[in-house]
Amino acid sequence: MGFHFDQTRCIGCYTCIVACKDWHDVEAGPANWIRVPAVEKGKFPDLYLGYLFLTCFHCASPPCVKACPVGAIIKRTEDGIVVVDREACVGGERCKFACRKACPYRAPQFGAEANPKMQKCNLCLERLKDGKKPICVDACLTRALLAGPLEELKAELGDIREAEGFVYSTKAAPSIIFKPKPETPEDQAGGPVKSGRK
Repeated sequence: MGFHFDQTRCIGCYTCIVACKDWHDVEAGPANWIRVPAVEKGKFPDLYLGYLFLTCFHCASPPCVKACPVGAIIKRTEDGIVVVDREACVGGERCKFACRKACPYRAPQFGAEANPKMQKCNLCLERLKDGKKPICVDACLTRALLAGPLEELKAELGDIREAEGFVYSTKAAPSIIFKPKPETPEDQAGGPVKSGRK
C-alpha cells in the first residue's frame, strides 16, 4: 500500500492534517502524522510555490523498523503497512528517539508528554477494513491524494518518485509516487498528464 500525491493540485489548505488529527484523536501539540510544508524557490519575478505531502510512506525497507531497540515497529506482510505497537514502545526519551533519527522523512511523531510513545500514520487501518479510504484522502478538497496498492497506482499514474522538495531514498524505498508541480509556467503548459481523478 502507498500514496499518490498530485503536487499540481495541492493548495496548502492543511485539511488533511486537521482531519487526521481529529480522526485519530491526536492531542494538540508537536505530533502531526501529516505535514504539508511549503516549497518556495526562485527570485522575483520568477517565483515558485508548491506544497509537499509528508507522512509515513510505509517504506519497502523502513529504517525505523531496524532502529527500534525493542521491535515495537513492524512492517505487515499482508499489505506492507508499517505499524507501531505503542504498548511495546519504551518511549522516545529512553531510546533517544532512534526511530525518528533513522527515518529520512521524520515520520515518527512524539507528543509533548514526558517520555512520549511513538505515533504515526497507519494508513487508517480501521477505515481500510471497512472498505473506506484513509481520512486524509477523503478530506482532501482538491483531490490531490490517492492511496491504495502501490503497483496499481503506478500502473495507472506512472512511477514518478520525486517532486519539488522531496528526495527519494533508494535505501528506504518510500511507497509514494508523484505528479510533480513543474518549476515554470512553460513546463506547466507542456501538455496533458494523467491525473487519475474525475
